[in-house]
Amino acid sequence: MTIANPLAILQKVYGYDQFRDAQAEIIDHVLADNDAFVIMPTGGGKSLCYQIPALCKNGIGIVISPLIALMQNQVMALKELGVKAAAINSNQDYSSILQTYAAMRNNAIDLVYVSPERLLTDEFLALLQDCELALFAIDEAHCVSQWGHDFRPEYQGLHVLHEQFAKVPRLALTATADEATRNDIMQHLQLQTAKTFISGFDRPNIQYQIHSLNNPKQHLLTFINQHHVEDSGIVYCLSRAKVEQTAVWLTQQGKTALTYHAGMSASDRAKNQERFLREENIIMVATIAFGMGIDKSNVRFVAHLNLPKSIEAYYQETGRAGRDGLAANAWMAYSISDVAMQRHFIESSNSPQKQKRIEQQKLNAFLGLCETTRCRRQVLLEYFSDSCAPCENCDTCLHPVKTFDATIAVQKALSCVYRTDQIFGVSYLIDVLLGKDDKRIQQFHHDKLSTFGIGKEFNRAQWQSIFRQLAAHNLLGVNITGHGGLYITEVGKAFLKNKDTLHLREYVVTTASKPKTEKSRVEKINLNNVEDKSLFNLLREKRLALAKAQNLPPYIIFHDTTLMSMAELKPQNKEQMLAISGVGEKKFEKYGDEFLAVLKKNN
Repeated sequence: MTIANPLAILQKVYGYDQFRDAQAEIIDHVLADNDAFVIMPTGGGKSLCYQIPALCKNGIGIVISPLIALMQNQVMALKELGVKAAAINSNQDYSSILQTYAAMRNNAIDLVYVSPERLLTDEFLALLQDCELALFAIDEAHCVSQWGHDFRPEYQGLHVLHEQFAKVPRLALTATADEATRNDIMQHLQLQTAKTFISGFDRPNIQYQIHSLNNPKQHLLTFINQHHVEDSGIVYCLSRAKVEQTAVWLTQQGKTALTYHAGMSASDRAKNQERFLREENIIMVATIAFGMGIDKSNVRFVAHLNLPKSIEAYYQETGRAGRDGLAANAWMAYSISDVAMQRHFIESSNSPQKQKRIEQQKLNAFLGLCETTRCRRQVLLEYFSDSCAPCENCDTCLHPVKTFDATIAVQKALSCVYRTDQIFGVSYLIDVLLGKDDKRIQQFHHDKLSTFGIGKEFNRAQWQSIFRQLAAHNLLGVNITGHGGLYITEVGKAFLKNKDTLHLREYVVTTASKPKTEKSRVEKINLNNVEDKSLFNLLREKRLALAKAQNLPPYIIFHDTTLMSMAELKPQNKEQMLAISGVGEKKFEKYGDEFLAVLKKNN
């Protein structure tokens, strides 16, 4: 029997005592048959905002979701909670789909997940006309906007929900959307009269680190060895080739590294994704094709070995770390070639000029984040019209960056680019500035230039940093279709003409320090004593055994945070166990005795 009270459902089904942030207000708003636009950070509990109203109301909650993996994970988790849920997608045989259709007509199901392509078919829209509907939830709503980072044209057809089912409340939900994207979403979905709920964008448990590095793979390995030896994580690369090369290299270093990119067969991608979800200590090396459908709660790090195209893309991808609220890391390394590649992608696309300008602005905003000397979290949140005090949990807060007046250095660099005819790459230009005795320089008579040898106050690494920052500030561009030659942009020409000044970050030597000895993950999750940590490990072993027996991802059974609470509070009976956050009645019925046995044996 469905419970009509939202808080009672939260407690009995999900095992949580109270709602967080704006969840209760959003749920009440939808239960009153109102539309809502919900912006809530990854891991902030967006799904409860539509799942609980669907369980409270008569009728079916229809959830529009962009990926099969995302649907399957959500349905799997809901079934573990005892909720009647199903997904309709191309992975299913038609008889299974017909069974779901029958359950929908008989109002015998609570939540149905479907892709926008499927929903927009005449067959499915006709089916919906025969059903009692509780609500529509449009998940990952940033896919509606062409200015967003995961644009799906099919999402723009979802205005039909307003036109054909005007009395059914609709929720659009996303974790990352700047103001332009939000406006686009509301316009395309005809949600102009919907109430907007913005719960903030901050993920305080994530530490942000952005580096411009030589030999980034070695630095990545050091980072993993120092902080994440026993953890699962994601490493994003720009190309399929780099994904394959990085995974092979990490495997050679003794890591369990899998690959995921669009060049693989669907079965190989699915197999690797299943391993990532069900096993621990797996590193997934992937292009951006991987991630949106991943609900693994204990991903402890997300690393980027190339520059994403925008702050929204970066924030969405880093948000896949630490969904359980425990400490996690977002680590990134980038180079001047990354800047050039992203600019080339924009300029060579078939997009209208207006869209190209917007994409360039988004890239420039992201490069500003990379080169900032301020708190990175402040810059991130300001992009989404949010704010915070200096976070003390990013690299620029923990290791404040020094700047210097680089005006003369910039003038020398730009002059060198101009006098060498704007066709040479960074390495050659630095050789000219350093006055290197080189046959190639002599061949072109560049040893006779006024810029030859005028940059000896900086070493090669410092000049590399300066050129990288000039590309980030868009004073220099890179001819990606030639041999990587640098040229002066219109911004750079204006800088010289107006005799502007510019402060840049000082170059700091970053070395790959000796890896620390291997540590247990529990040393990072703040359990109070050795006994609690040991008990936590035993509870994880029990969870893993139960998960393997049922072919489930371990986090579907209980999150790490729930096991931590068990280790600290040591419940000894059903009543005490149900008081643990994340233990609902169905979960206790299925697993309570198993975990109580571990707790009693080790009390």
